[in-house]
Amino acid sequence: MSRVGRKPVALPKGVKVQIGDQLLVEGPKGKLAVPIPSGIRVKQTDGALQLERDTDDHAALHGLTRALAANAVAGVSAGFTKELDIVGTGYNADVKGRVTVFKLGYSHTIEFLLPDGIDCKVDKQTHLVLSGIDRQLLGQVAANMRALRPPDPYKNKGVRYTGEALRKKAGKTGAGGKGK
Repeated sequence: MSRVGRKPVALPKGVKVQIGDQLLVEGPKGKLAVPIPSGIRVKQTDGALQLERDTDDHAALHGLTRALAANAVAGVSAGFTKELDIVGTGYNADVKGRVTVFKLGYSHTIEFLLPDGIDCKVDKQTHLVLSGIDRQLLGQVAANMRALRPPDPYKNKGVRYTGEALRKKAGKTGAGGKGK
């Protein structure tokens, strides 16, 4: 039996749920919809959501649906954040409305359009804080920003997640030729 799927999803105050073909979750920060696959049933009891499956063939979908529902409830009640750091001389970012402008050592600036539901704040030009209610979209936007200039393994320059552990490689040393 799925251990994740059996855990109930607690509903904080101010969060309303409508169960139908999909699970509509509404809270103080916004609305999200979670698809409910066939073979999975959702019940609301005592301020919590309980998910059940018809057969063991739906075990993977059971845990997945419960995790998506829990993320939706957490998103509309508290929201999610991701933090990125920009490391490198002359590398920085600036927010202009819904567009984040990056200078990452290329010959041109990079304009990154933020999707609806994602907000970006820049601290000290090198620290970005992304926030939103949709965990999947937030993670994808952060990954796309990191992909603009992934951390270099030799100099560790680039865009990285805050707290990301990087392994720095040693560069080539000495003449290294085959004798003279």
